Amino acid sequence: MKISVRVNDEERMLDAGAGESLAEVLRNQLDLTGVKRGCDSGGCGMCTIVLDGKCVYSCMTPFWKAEGKSVMTVEGLQKHGKYDELQDSFLKNSAPQCGYCTPAMLLASKALIENSIDSSPTEEEIRDGLCGVLCRCTGYTPYLDAVREVIYRTNKEK
Repeated sequence: MKISVRVNDEERMLDAGAGESLAEVLRNQLDLTGVKRGCDSGGCGMCTIVLDGKCVYSCMTPFWKAEGKSVMTVEGLQKHGKYDELQDSFLKNSAPQCGYCTPAMLLASKALIENSIDSSPTEEEIRDGLCGVLCRCTGYTPYLDAVREVIYRTNKEK
């Protein structure tokens, strides 16, 4: 089965069996290894990507559901060799520990910020936005601090 999909701002043709997950196809065909595989059942969030502006578990998403849509993986955050402001903030706040959940945390954070561009998410909304990604190394405080910093900076620039 062939589909056309926009992956990290680039039109791509994907060809896979109807039963393959989007995570499998992104990793195996496009070598986008920032899409991690953890539980393969939607319980850990390691495979989180942004599909048409919304976070989805790519391990639970049949690849054909991406037909005609826009997919963002962590590899799509960096533009022209420059880190996204979230990546900078994650580094500044020492958010990543082992790094396994970091791609998913970045994407969940990016979707949260972009989907609340006209408002400032509350602490509860930030926590809700990141709750689908499990981190086994840290308390979530450094991730929350990094997201709050970007939201604050974004609102200050308005």
